[in-house]
Amino acid sequence: MLFAVILGFGSGKTYANDTAGFQHLLTLQDGKGQSAKKWIQEGRPTLVKLWASWCPLCLSELETTQGWAQDERFADINLVSVVSPGKLGEKSLADFNEWYAGLSYPDLPVLLDPDGKTIKNASVAVYPSWALFDKDKRLVRVVKGSLHRDQAIALVQDPKSDLKKVAQSFYKPVKGTASIAMNQKVIYLAGGCFWGVEAYFERIPGVINAVSGYANGRTDNPSYEDVIYRKTGHAETVRVTYDADRLSLPDILTYYFRVIDPTSLNRQGNDRGTQYRTGVYFTDPDEKPVIQAALDAEKKKYRKALVVENQPLVHFYDAEEYHQDYLVKNPNGYCHIDLSKAEIPLEKQNSVTNKVDWKKFQKPEDHLLRQSLTEEQYRITQQNGTEFAFSHAYDHLFEPGLYVDIVSNEPLFSSRDKYDSGCGWPSFTKPIDENAVSRHKDLSYNMQRIEIRSRIADSHLGHVFPDGPKDRGGLRYCINGASLRFIPLDKMEAEGYGSLIKLVN
Repeated sequence: MLFAVILGFGSGKTYANDTAGFQHLLTLQDGKGQSAKKWIQEGRPTLVKLWASWCPLCLSELETTQGWAQDERFADINLVSVVSPGKLGEKSLADFNEWYAGLSYPDLPVLLDPDGKTIKNASVAVYPSWALFDKDKRLVRVVKGSLHRDQAIALVQDPKSDLKKVAQSFYKPVKGTASIAMNQKVIYLAGGCFWGVEAYFERIPGVINAVSGYANGRTDNPSYEDVIYRKTGHAETVRVTYDADRLSLPDILTYYFRVIDPTSLNRQGNDRGTQYRTGVYFTDPDEKPVIQAALDAEKKKYRKALVVENQPLVHFYDAEEYHQDYLVKNPNGYCHIDLSKAEIPLEKQNSVTNKVDWKKFQKPEDHLLRQSLTEEQYRITQQNGTEFAFSHAYDHLFEPGLYVDIVSNEPLFSSRDKYDSGCGWPSFTKPIDENAVSRHKDLSYNMQRIEIRSRIADSHLGHVFPDGPKDRGGLRYCINGASLRFIPLDKMEAEGYGSLIKLVN
């Protein structure tokens, strides 16, 4: 299957004189024989979502995309979608029409392009993708990957927009509604070289975004050279935006304290200077006592005094582009912290029965589950939810260890059977025991899939597909990271899983 593995946001290439694609778009019809001209008004920009019925990521986004049609910011934008029956693995035209008859997205037109000219004109071979035509009918941008609402607006307003820099209002699905705005909060953390701090927080489940920058110095708009050589007093700082329904500020600070030495003045790792000082900078005065409480608890672990600043944010300036996502661009680049610590769940995020033998597990009442699981864990395991693709840290975790049910602690998967499928969810070739999971027919989204649930707690885990590595059985167990808890190999014995170490080594 073909998935957009990386949100590449296109190359920025423009197609200034190309109007043939728009003219072809106008010739298309939906499954009921209605012309595209019903939804596409000339003189307006046209945003086209390209998707396929076999793409779970595409299907999970359809309802959210349809919700944009009710947003007044899209009032003067033609918003349509296109599928290409018989192309790129899509069903035949007849089979697609039969399949789609079971779905309903009345505010998101689905135009059929059996010849595949739209994806050919846009050079698209991955799903989901987007094509933007300006009001003059020219194809001006192709984006390969997902777009959130604000990126789509920015794209239409300026086809050359750097979509990675768009201030993000993230949305999440809620049962019975199209979507709601995510409960975002922001905190600013200085912890030495921002390359490592940014990369570390990007890996933490519930963190939406992390941006490197300069905070609380004496000058405006400093450059890297100003901060390092001209001693402007700025601290290398990371702006951390997080989902407050999944993480609290104390949670963020717990992660933060894992990777800094809070007693080291103006030094972290091999880096020395005031720009490498530690600090927590807030914009909400009510957060100051919360931060202080966390510092008071942390200082009990040390004999020396803590030197972490707890101050209001005076100002924050984004660092230069080459600093952003530095360790993604330079995988072997300098990093002063252990990034793998981001993969270790917080104690409160562990199963409700963390100290109890999973073999004796009895499922708690619903109100107790709600108290012990995060909102995301509850939605997925108890309400058959699906996390956003590429959103969970376990998707790119390949350390040796064991994956257990987040609810019961029942062992489910071994790291030895995990592989990078590129689909955006943790993938395994098999469970550690065929009887550890149950299989159920799932006809949601009018698809025929096999749902996977845990045996003891009956947690929804994900689905199994027949497109896995042929030399390892041919199956892909596509599992939500939020339904799992990872136990590193060196902790398995202490947590009572010593007998399973042989399945990991």
